[in-house]
Formats: sequence, C-alpha cells, structure tokens
Amino acid sequence: MPNIVLKAGSRPPWVGLAAAVWVLIAAGNGYNFPLYSPSLKSVLGLNQQQITILGVANDIGENVGLLPGIACNKFPPWALLSVGVVFCFLGYGVLWLTVTQTVIGLPYWLIWVALVVATNSTTWFGTAVLVTNMRNFPLSRGTVSGILKGYAGIAAAVYTVIYKLVLKDSDSELLLILTLGIPILCLAMMYFIRPCSPASGEDSSEHVHFIFSQVASVSLALYLLITTIISGVVSLSDTVSYILVLIMVIILMSPLAIPVKITLFPAEHKRHVPPSDSSDHLVPKEGESTPTDSLLTPSSSGTNLGSFYENEDALDADMLLAVGEGAVKKRRRPRRGEDFKIREALIKADFWLLWVVNFLGVGAGVTVLNNLAQVGVAFGLEDTTLLLTLFSFCNFVGRIGSGAISEHFVRLKMIPRTLWMTFALMVMVMTFILFAFALNGILYAAIPLLGICYGVLYSIMVPTVSELFGLKHFGLIYSFMGLGNPIGALLFSGMLAGYVYDAEAAKQSSSSCVGPDCFKLTFLVLAGVCGLGTILSILLTVRIRPVYELLYSGGSFRLPQTSGH
Repeated sequence: MPNIVLKAGSRPPWVGLAAAVWVLIAAGNGYNFPLYSPSLKSVLGLNQQQITILGVANDIGENVGLLPGIACNKFPPWALLSVGVVFCFLGYGVLWLTVTQTVIGLPYWLIWVALVVATNSTTWFGTAVLVTNMRNFPLSRGTVSGILKGYAGIAAAVYTVIYKLVLKDSDSELLLILTLGIPILCLAMMYFIRPCSPASGEDSSEHVHFIFSQVASVSLALYLLITTIISGVVSLSDTVSYILVLIMVIILMSPLAIPVKITLFPAEHKRHVPPSDSSDHLVPKEGESTPTDSLLTPSSSGTNLGSFYENEDALDADMLLAVGEGAVKKRRRPRRGEDFKIREALIKADFWLLWVVNFLGVGAGVTVLNNLAQVGVAFGLEDTTLLLTLFSFCNFVGRIGSGAISEHFVRLKMIPRTLWMTFALMVMVMTFILFAFALNGILYAAIPLLGICYGVLYSIMVPTVSELFGLKHFGLIYSFMGLGNPIGALLFSGMLAGYVYDAEAAKQSSSSCVGPDCFKLTFLVLAGVCGLGTILSILLTVRIRPVYELLYSGGSFRLPQTSGH
C-alpha cells in the first residue's frame, strides 16, 4: 500500500474540520428513524415489536463500524466516504420505494437489511472524519471529539427543522433527501477531508479557533431549538420557513471563517513535525528541539517507526526474524497509554470495563430514542417532533460540554474522563425513575436530562479510547466499542421494551398502548441497568487514574514511552 500524501500547512486541518461538520450532519441520518417509522408501520402493517426490531436494525447499521475501522488504516478518507455514499443511496432508496409504495410487497427481512445498509453509511462517514481529525489535532483530542460528536448529535434537530419547515412533515420527501441529498453533500466535501501535518505544539491562536468552533456549534443548537419551538407555536409562511433554513445553513458554514482568517491574517510560520497516525510519531527527530520537548517524551525507537500505512504483517515478520537472529530483544506488550493492536486491547480488563459501561449506558439511552414516538403517544402527546429536537439539543450539549469540561479537568487535575461517564449514569438512574412515575409534563424534563447524559457517554468514549489504547489502531478499537450500542438496543429495546409494550397494548385490545404502564417496567429495568453501569464506571475510573497522571503530569498531553510496538 503506497504512503498517503499528507497536506502540510496550518490551514488544511481547519478546512478539514469545517468540512467534517457537514459530513457529520450527514452521518446523523440514523436519528431520523422516529420521523419516518410511523409511515413504515402503517404501510407495512407492523406491530410495535416489529417496528422496534427495525429500530434495532437502525442501531446495528449505525454502530457496527468494524469494517470502516479496519479500512481507515488502509485507505484514504475519500475511499471510506465513497462507500458511505453508496450505502446511503442503496439503503434509503429501498425505504423510499417502500414508503411511496412505488414497489409493493417487499418482504420484512429486506426492509430490515435495507435499514442496516442505509444507516451503516453513518459509520463510514463518521470514521473517516473522526479518525482523520483526531490525528490532525492529536494534542486536543477531547476538544475535537466534543466538537465533532456535538455536530453529529445536533444532526437530528437539523433534519427536524428541514422536515417541518421545508418538507411539511412529508416522510417520503425526507427519505428522498436521505437517498440523494446526503450522497451529493458527502461527495462535495470529499476533497477537503484529508490527513494533514499536525502542528508541533499548542498555541493561543489554536485555542481561540477551538473556542470559536464551540461557540458556532452552540449558536447552531440554540437557533435550531428556538426555530423548532416557534414553528410549533406559530404558522409560518413558505418564505419565512425558507429564510429560517437559509440562516441555519449560514451558521453551519461558520467554521469556514477559521481557514479564511488564517489565509487573510497568517501567523508566523511554525515548523510542522512529520505527520503520522501513531501516538509514537508525535515527536521531533533526533537532535532537533521543539517548543514541546517538555510535553513529549519520545524514545529512540519511536523516531524510527515506519509509515502507518505500511504492511503490518511484513513488519511483524521482520521483527520475528530479527528476534530469531538475536538482533533485537523480543518486544514487550504495550502498557496503557501506548499503541495497542485490537487483539492486545481485547485481553485488557480496562477495555472490557469501558465496553460494558458504554453498553449499559448507551443501550439504555437508545431504547428511549428508538421508542420516542410511542413513548410520547403513551404519555398523551400526538406530535413528538419537539421531544426529538429537545433530545437532539441536549444530546449536543452533553457532547460538546463533556468534551470541553473533561479536557479542562484532565489537564488541570489529571481527572480521568470516565468520571464524567459515572456522573452521567447516576443522572440516568434518576431520569428513568422519573419516567416510570409518569408525572404530568415529566417528558419535558426527563428527555433533556437523558439527552445530555447520552451525549456525555458518546463524547467521552472517543478520547478515552485514544488515551488508553493509542491513535495507531484507534479507528478499529473505537468501532469495536461501538458494538455496545446495537447489542444494547437489541436486548433493551427490541426484546424488553417491544415485548412489554405489545403486552400492555394487548390488554387494551389495541395495536397502540396508552398510559404509564406501557413502558413502566422497561424504565425500572433501565434504571437498574444504569445503576450497575455506575458501579463499574467508578471501578474503571479508579483503575485508570495512574494512566492519566502519567499522560497529563505536565499539564498537557504527554506521550508515554513506546514499547517498540
């Protein structure tokens, strides 16, 4: 595999970050399932458990990213984006043909497969931009993760505004946009998502740029929330609706102001270190010195590692021959904080603790998201688009807020990021108990709380994986972590929530269930699940505290010694 050509300069990483915003909005297509699922239910004549199983298909496609995780180490970002484009077109195309009844009589299993394929485009889009930008900004992983995951979280609100103001609640037109609009958008952004040379250190201008990006995303989230509320209260003309959507597009373009500013007002030239995809490469060459020497602790072998895109099997074979000939000592296993291969990570207790905590928390959260329309009806609400927007907005707040806050405290106090996962799970326990009590108006308090916690879990996972197991195989390891979402959805949403709902609906002699008992048992079980997650998260936080004391002992990210890995 030839080496990937990497773009040098201070501007390209910010152009890529701005383009990533649009790709991540496209990658949020899986959040649209609550909007068009009622049409699938009516057209196909499905019961609640069947529509819940389709929700599981939505989650499986959205989170099973092992293939893109492997591909991101072998192919450039544009190749991953191209696969996502094809999947999106084919999968949503079948759903559009079904809802419009252009093709009649498609079997249930084919709809299930189409939904998996359609939403699996999310993993290809997300992996391409997330891995690329984490490597382009290796010293600001928490901040970058919060920004990118924040935009992915607010995507639901973007689609809801388009759905209400432009499409006038048309499910078929929404699916048409997902079939054609998303591929066109990602093809347009493809050129700008590229690996770049990371700067050799942090400076004040970079900090200001990140703050601007965070302010832009918060402004977008507030605008979407206000616009959704207004559109629900006041009848808007087509002209006003289009103007509001145009303003949304302009706010989405605001991160482009950073590379424009860099172009018009260039700072003093700063040397860039040779780009790399491994944590071990973020070091100066032997004999050179940089402003970050106090932050980075390289080893002699760390400067001689080959390109990340070289054939690893050949390298392993060379290493074994060298060991046999006595030229080098047998390499030791990596320590936490160094670069792990997936098979090495799989035998670590911390890996499985993190996986189980994510599985319990995200699985519980996605159960409510998948059944949001039915939860709203059970609680007496006919229109749940406001609830989806509230969830999306608070999901965004949790993602971007936890990224910035965890970055601050990890540098200031060396507090492991998983502490914030613990707090989120504790709040989720209380939230599900509130759901179970089914008090009047409780949805408008519980849904925002759940959205914030859901966002925290998603955002914290990204930098935590890279800090514990390195950047070299980050894409694959993170994708494996993401398997907790569909497995949780299958167990908690497909089997538990769907079964309980249908059982209660049968008692009412109806296909739809109304009343607090429809999900009461489900919510109580989920409260217990999050309680278990809280205990395990506390254990994980205690175990990895020494790792963070090593990585951030100087007040900024400090690379560990390499294992010769």
